[in-house]
Amino acid sequence: MSQNNPLTALLEKQPFVVLDGAMATELEARGCNLADSLWSAKVLMENPELIREVHLDYYRAGAQVAITASYQATPAGFAARGLDEAQSRTLIGRSVELARKAREAYLAENPHAGTLLVAGSVGPYGAYLADGSEYRGDYVRSAEEFTAFHRPRVEALLDAGADLLACETLPSFAEIKALAALLAGYPRARAWFSFTLRDSEHLSDGTPLRDVVSVLADSPHIVALGINCIALENTTAALKHLQSLTSLPLVVYPNSGEHYDAVTKTWHHHGEACETLAGYLPQWLDAGAKLIGGCCRTTPKDVAELNAKR
Repeated sequence: MSQNNPLTALLEKQPFVVLDGAMATELEARGCNLADSLWSAKVLMENPELIREVHLDYYRAGAQVAITASYQATPAGFAARGLDEAQSRTLIGRSVELARKAREAYLAENPHAGTLLVAGSVGPYGAYLADGSEYRGDYVRSAEEFTAFHRPRVEALLDAGADLLACETLPSFAEIKALAALLAGYPRARAWFSFTLRDSEHLSDGTPLRDVVSVLADSPHIVALGINCIALENTTAALKHLQSLTSLPLVVYPNSGEHYDAVTKTWHHHGEACETLAGYLPQWLDAGAKLIGGCCRTTPKDVAELNAKR
């Protein structure tokens, strides 16, 4: 594992690290309307205290890593609201500040809680497009364009004190390569890269995971590889394949056991019962997962169930 890895202290003491769950679900439960291209980044502008409360609830549930509300927070996205780059960087930095304040509050309640981390979310270019392309990876941009898109957010997150970066929901091999090259310019930056998939062996854009791993595995900046924002039932096969390709710790944070109906725009249970993150935990551990949490529609309750098995 690379030097200056913030995960080392946790992984030396326990079988897996507990990540948090969905931010949007919890914000909506608190009355936020996220029907907006900025998604939870909208709340950074309008009601940031709610974000701090959600982070605190996840820490209280047992999460050891809070992922910032910056997935869709980019200068390009904020520009549509009339913000310049300096204002955008301030808002992106605020996402880290809110998670850090939640950590401080939780440690004040539980001084012996141990190491707690803040991971700065770096969502894909497809999230900015807000057209579902983070699940297809069918957008084409040059390496220079991807770099220009990601650099301001990466810098703002690192400058604000994120312990590491969560480069997540990545569907495009070209974008992944550009992000990895960008991180090489920040010697102390550490990140996990997690992907959306077409199937258990291919990135959403069709690139074999073998090719993706071959580009990333030797980078001193990348401390874990894995998958997120995919259906629960697709996780284990993908993890097993990744386990065969790399010795890096694997990260998995799928969506809840519910399924999304794009026609009715509603979530529903699949089958007789809704499966849970905790129910999948044994097979994920067998497949090499070391960082485990939830993505869309998961809650502090799901995280608490994972933490109970740590």
